[in-house]
Amino acid sequence: MAFDINNLDYSLITPDLMLLGLIFVALALDLILPRSQKWLIGWVTIAGLVGSAAAAVSFWGVRENFAGVIRIDEYSVFFTVTFLLASIGVALISLDYVDRFLPHPGEYYGLLISGTLGMVLMAQANELLTAYISLELLSFSSYVLVSYAKTNLKSNEAGLKYIILGAFSSALLLYAISLVYGTTGTTYLPDVARAIGRMGDLSPAFMIALALLIAGLGFKIAAVPFHMWTPDVYEGAPTPVTAYLSVSSKAAGFALTLRILVGGFLPLQEQYQTVFGLLAVLTMTLGNLVALQQRNVKRLLAYSSISQAGYVLVGMAALSRTGDIAEMATRGMMLHLLGYVFTNLASFGALIAFQNTSGGREMLSDMAGFARRAPVPALAMMAGLFSLAGMPLFAGFVTKFYLFTAATRAGLLWLVAIAVINSTISLYYYLLVVYEMYVRTPPGFEEADGHAAHGRVITSAAAASLPLMEGYHGTRAGTVYQAAEGGTAVALMHATAVGQNGHSANGHATGHSAATHDAHGSPAIENASDGHAPAHGAAAAHGNGHGVAHGDGHGDGHGGHGEDFQPISGFGRGITDDMTKERYFPPVRVGWPLTLGLLLFMAGIFYIGIYPTPIMDALQDASRSLFVS
Repeated sequence: MAFDINNLDYSLITPDLMLLGLIFVALALDLILPRSQKWLIGWVTIAGLVGSAAAAVSFWGVRENFAGVIRIDEYSVFFTVTFLLASIGVALISLDYVDRFLPHPGEYYGLLISGTLGMVLMAQANELLTAYISLELLSFSSYVLVSYAKTNLKSNEAGLKYIILGAFSSALLLYAISLVYGTTGTTYLPDVARAIGRMGDLSPAFMIALALLIAGLGFKIAAVPFHMWTPDVYEGAPTPVTAYLSVSSKAAGFALTLRILVGGFLPLQEQYQTVFGLLAVLTMTLGNLVALQQRNVKRLLAYSSISQAGYVLVGMAALSRTGDIAEMATRGMMLHLLGYVFTNLASFGALIAFQNTSGGREMLSDMAGFARRAPVPALAMMAGLFSLAGMPLFAGFVTKFYLFTAATRAGLLWLVAIAVINSTISLYYYLLVVYEMYVRTPPGFEEADGHAAHGRVITSAAAASLPLMEGYHGTRAGTVYQAAEGGTAVALMHATAVGQNGHSANGHATGHSAATHDAHGSPAIENASDGHAPAHGAAAAHGNGHGVAHGDGHGDGHGGHGEDFQPISGFGRGITDDMTKERYFPPVRVGWPLTLGLLLFMAGIFYIGIYPTPIMDALQDASRSLFVS
């Protein structure tokens, strides 16, 4: 097979041409629109991607070549639609983030579309040099996107590491292609497969080419030991770019790997089991074990992404068997990658919602109580994490089931056992995030269960400027207790939930002391117990009932009951009267486009997890077209 200049049917690459035009539209709008209207670029990008996806779907059932170097079939159409859906999702969750943190939205969306075009061509590639050029188009777009936040040192560092390691992996891949051409005389995948079939023993040069090819592709899919770039790049890149790399770039890497291995190197499938089985074990195990130690959410998701690549490699190992087992493994990998798109978009979309409202924070402890203030993003994060762990009813359970079933039929029970153990390990660190969001209290809001009261001494001058967050227990928004009469200091007692074995009843604060000084510097209060205080100055004791004790400056003062307290006698006492009332935490604002995106991602997760039959029917045609080609 050679480049066929007479077979240039441009209608076959309509989605590709639409993406190419969309790049220039985004860049032109960035130059034309005033700053106040540049938010329109994101919506134009989404509309263009939706149109490209619709055009791609129309080619389902077509099996044709464009000039012999691009293959249009159900396999390429499936991944084209998958990449476009992923890019639509990334653009949707980027709208608020770009407006808040990133300059020049036209350039950002243009690079996003450019990388998507590279992914589409990777899935369509029928020739090794075309595959390499497509991979480089994606890579160069990713290099710039990772370092797009020019004023962020982490982003600059991540971009530098990514381009250095990426250039090294590209050199390995290009050298592998040159060795394949030198030993087979062609770079067209069907011709490579025929040349391998005619070989007796594989030459050393061809074996080196295979090793370099696996190394170059392993870098793109973040398989161990080619994963070194992943944690630092994921942490340093803007979060929408991290989502883009985690979802689209990884899926594109596997799409290209499958196209090359099945389309060109299928005669060597008996050797797949050892190589990819070992890579799967290393990738799953290292990714999960290192993720256990992470306290940065983006790094945690980075190692989670590495472990998820290991599960797909289990399917790669199952390609070592012929017939329907290899096709079943291919369908399992394709389904897992589709489910992974929705799963990771939900997780990173929720993280973006958190960063939009917290000034860009990304530590695990910063997400404490996030569910109480933003329930929809927290629910999306939980759904995504449970899907990654492979819990029933979520997409991850069904996709792993198909993958592990194929591996079991291929006789890889030992590999399936290791994968199941790793899935169990991963549940721990996913639950850490859920625990922080749903159990912990939001930062800045202290628990109040009435068990004890802590005091702190403030002067009347400091009291006026003491910040209390809105909704703080026992206060109105922005108010403090203060007394500035005669220069007397005030003891402000906060009822906080830190006491043990002690209780407060009838509005009296128990077991904590405070000290103030009067205008002459003499001690005003030695201790406060049960609301009683020998006072020389003014004193305030704040207990569960918000009682206040005022001394007259010469004698004993006794704190009264709070205004909301009612004496209880006989059987009038309710069983919940001793329980702390539910705290109110002011909600945070999450933009409706991001909320819409999160709801759509969750719908995709549950659809695949509950009713995957229509998708599996489509994947059957896609996998057959791959093996036929």
